[in-house]
Amino acid sequence: MEGLVTLWQSTGLANFELGQVLMMAVGFLLLYLAIVKKFEPLLLVPIGFGALLTNIPIAGLSDPGGMLYYVYYIGIDSGVFPLLIFMGVGAMTDFSALIANPKMLLLGAAAQFGIFATLFGAILLNAVPGFEFSLADASAIAIIGGADGPTAIFVASKLAPELLGAIAVAAYSYMALVPLIQPPIMKALTNEEERKIQMEQLRPVSQKEKIIFPLMVLFATILFLPSATPLVGCFCLGNLMRECGVVDRLSKTAQNELINIVTIFLGLAVGSKLSAEAFLTVETLGILALGAVAFSIGTATGVLMAKLMSRLSGGKINPLIGAAGVSAVPMAARVVNKVGLESNPHNFLLMHAMGPNVAGVLGSAVAAGILLALVQV
Repeated sequence: MEGLVTLWQSTGLANFELGQVLMMAVGFLLLYLAIVKKFEPLLLVPIGFGALLTNIPIAGLSDPGGMLYYVYYIGIDSGVFPLLIFMGVGAMTDFSALIANPKMLLLGAAAQFGIFATLFGAILLNAVPGFEFSLADASAIAIIGGADGPTAIFVASKLAPELLGAIAVAAYSYMALVPLIQPPIMKALTNEEERKIQMEQLRPVSQKEKIIFPLMVLFATILFLPSATPLVGCFCLGNLMRECGVVDRLSKTAQNELINIVTIFLGLAVGSKLSAEAFLTVETLGILALGAVAFSIGTATGVLMAKLMSRLSGGKINPLIGAAGVSAVPMAARVVNKVGLESNPHNFLLMHAMGPNVAGVLGSAVAAGILLALVQV
């Protein structure tokens, strides 16, 4: 009889807690969104599966000595995984649209307003009973507004590691929901005539310009915001490997094998933080709500800045491209193109939208550097 009791106590059925069951349901929800709805499957599949693994009773996969514990410690706690992701993204990114039209940097900067608006929102939320966000917590939450998952993870791992799971899930959830969140905001802030504006074809960009640009961006970051150089530096290295033309093997590795391998482990590491005790709190609900507000504000300010630029240019800029200032590359640019085509079937805005989209990646990295510099003093 004693042996049967011992055997029963070693099963998952005897050790499941309600919180673990709820978090496994969250994991299954993420898998459903990834597999059935095709929402960011490359990341939501490993994150969702990581949530299942970390909530298995007794297994201890996320406890010291467990596989997920070491994956998190090596890749997230050290900040290495987000930086490697940035290198891969840089290797896949074409700066041509931004180089041909540097004014698009303004749209990438304007879309980061959501980050700083949410910073104050998180601090103000402390007035509500149950919320106790420090300045570091608020800064980590605010970066969700940039719609940049790796940057959000990097900042959260430095400033608020206990909130990493909620912040990462919020960041990638809203990135996946770009096609649903952005169009209503874009249409509410523009009229039919503005959405029909056709932009002039961009000028050709030489290889020399493409090689010089990432080096200039890195040099400017070193001079004015060294705290952003880990993210910007890896991004620029990946882009330089793409454009220099002499390291095709390295460029292809960064674009494919490297980023794919890191994405698997990054997702599992994030999922390992979706434990019941860390995630099932009132603060998590606040983070999810603030993330939606941040993303919406970033989209709106990008469109409003583009409207201003359109009027100053005499109607040569389609205000829709401002929505691509958030750094969800290239999904935000595709959404801009889709909304533009709905108003004008001959209006192809994809390449024009890639300018502010790439600027948004740099903008979110710069915003992260500013927050890290201010909070980690």
